[in-house]
Amino acid sequence: MMKAVQCHSFAALNKTTGKMLQKFNPLRSVLQMDNVPKPKLAPNHVIIETCYVGIQYPDALQAQGLYQVRPPLPYVPGLDVTGIVIESGTERFKKGDRVFATTTDYGGTGALAEQCLVPEHTVWKVPSHVHLSHCANLGRNFFASYHSLKTIGQVDGTSLVLVDGASGGVGMATIELAKAMGAKVIASVSVEEKVLLPQSVGADRVFCYGRDKESHKVFKNSVKKACVELGHPNGVDVIVDVVQGELFEDALVSLIRPLGTICLVGFTAGQVPIRPGLLLVKEARIVGSLWGRYARENPEKHTKNVDEIIGYLANGSIKPRVDTIVSFANFAEAFELFERNQGRGNTVICVKDEDGPLHSKL
Repeated sequence: MMKAVQCHSFAALNKTTGKMLQKFNPLRSVLQMDNVPKPKLAPNHVIIETCYVGIQYPDALQAQGLYQVRPPLPYVPGLDVTGIVIESGTERFKKGDRVFATTTDYGGTGALAEQCLVPEHTVWKVPSHVHLSHCANLGRNFFASYHSLKTIGQVDGTSLVLVDGASGGVGMATIELAKAMGAKVIASVSVEEKVLLPQSVGADRVFCYGRDKESHKVFKNSVKKACVELGHPNGVDVIVDVVQGELFEDALVSLIRPLGTICLVGFTAGQVPIRPGLLLVKEARIVGSLWGRYARENPEKHTKNVDEIIGYLANGSIKPRVDTIVSFANFAEAFELFERNQGRGNTVICVKDEDGPLHSKL
């Protein structure tokens, strides 16, 4: 047997009717540490002894029952896992390899356990000089960002990219990857206290969009001025939007250039109907961005994308970080950060430390 965290009910839904509750249950009340059977090796799979598991906003949403993928209960949360191969059913990997993997074949669940069985096509070796903890959010953050920037946005060295929610995991990854691709980046955050994080990873400009229409207007005018200063008077080429909400119509549509692309990654400010007339007048396109489906249907192209991300990681163009690390015993605290909207950058649960104490724990 091994220890694993399991979600036994959805915190935002009535257990009987499945309808949304007026007051959500605490995530701590639906997640618990259980003893479960260890995985058995299958052909073309590996078993990873887990060191670190990334936790992000979608993991909290999923445990609330509000994410687009609602797994059967009980389930083990976690998309991103890093660790050491302890059994291999493929020639690509051997016992002792340091790897990271995603659980996309299982709906983005199954990582938060002492051992994890994953198919070989979702596993990659970690460069020797990179600590495993720094790769524990590559899938949730960097795969999502690169899919938006490269596959959908076709960003290159001439592009100007705008990303909102820029102090979060996807936002920070978008800045790093866009800069590695040679693009210029305007980052935006909801409050002034979050400005330093996107600045620290190389954003060319950082603005605050606030939470009301007047703040959105000031933000829109500031970004338009920055577009001119950065050589793009017609607007930004690509917007990576993880916020949506009122910000979308108040500012984002006005900031995209004609025939530009808005990549809709999430909606942390809620889902607001989009009026197609605005997109028609602007000649803008909006594309939902889900890398998991693309990876399943285009495995060779997805593998090439991941190899490019690993190349950036190996040469230092991107430096995934660990902003908060939580012990396995205190796993609920990682989810509660996002429940309180206090998640910043990359949050990691340490199941087994790779080489002794690394970060201060919550």
